[in-house]
Amino acid sequence: MDATTELLIRKAKREDLPAIVALFAADQIGGHGDTTDPAAFGDYVAAFEKIEASSLQTLFVAVLAGEIVGTFQTALHTTLSGRGSSSLIVEAVQTREDMRGRGIGERMMRHAIAEARDRGAKKVRLTSNAVRTDAHRFYERLGFVRSHFGFLMPLK
Repeated sequence: MDATTELLIRKAKREDLPAIVALFAADQIGGHGDTTDPAAFGDYVAAFEKIEASSLQTLFVAVLAGEIVGTFQTALHTTLSGRGSSSLIVEAVQTREDMRGRGIGERMMRHAIAEARDRGAKKVRLTSNAVRTDAHRFYERLGFVRSHFGFLMPLK
């Protein structure tokens, strides 16, 4: 029996926010400025409420033994190109550092892929920080291919 047999992947709830924020704040590579400082918590609540109100976005958590051990977010995006095809975008994939290598990330991604199929998407898209070489190997092992260059413009 593998360690993820009892893993539950479900839609995130408001009360999950402290654990989700802690996952992001512990990420040394992301550089998104995430913090567990209580003064910043209102920003996370506001973002959660926007995600929760959207029919196109979903925030998920992975729960093992009653603890949140991972999270990811999906967004359904439809364009006119490709004859109006939709893709499911996966963002903010995090597995708690002490739980990595146990199949949790794979289960989260397989859940996202199943959601994409259920919602009629033609493909699943994601971006990954250029320095996350371990993550790149992980995504390629799951069948993702490098296909585009990404660009980013921070706005002040």
